Order: sequence, then structure tokens, then C-alpha cells
Amino acid sequence: MSPDKAETIALHALGWLAGHDELLPVFQGSSGADTADLAKRASDPVFLASVLEFLTMDDSWVMEFCNTADLAYDLPLRALNALPGSGRVHWT
Repeated sequence: MSPDKAETIALHALGWLAGHDELLPVFQGSSGADTADLAKRASDPVFLASVLEFLTMDDSWVMEFCNTADLAYDLPLRALNALPGSGRVHWT
């Protein structure tokens, strides 16, 4: 996946998260990002990776996002792996 496509998916995830009244405070608490940071850092690929990293922590969140965005369930993780700043270890 290209970095541009990965950023687009992450931006959609950020928008979905911003509109999710239950998960947004959890993300903000875990990332330290306040509401102003969401807009300011939306163009930062490392921040976008953190959005996808958070989203992919729970399969039900991935499914809810993907169902809303009409995306395949594997795309958020593939996008995360295409962005810099991902803390995931690739063993292959």
C-alpha cells in the first residue's frame, strides 16, 4: 500500500474517531491529544499511525470503522504498516 493511500485511510479513521463519543475520550487519554491537536496533527503521518494503532487494538472497532467507511477489514492494519512511526515489529 502506498503511503498516500495509508494516510487517506488514517484520515478517515481520525474523522470516524472524532465523531465517536465513546472512543474519542479513550483515544485522547491514551495519546495525550486534545481536540485542537486532532486538527493540527492530522497531516502528520506519525500521528496518523497512532490513530490506526489505537483503532487496531480492538477488532470490534476495526469492524465498526470499516463497515461505516465501506472498507475491507484488513485495510486499517495494512495502512498502519505503510506509515512511519508504527511501533509494530515485523517478523517476516
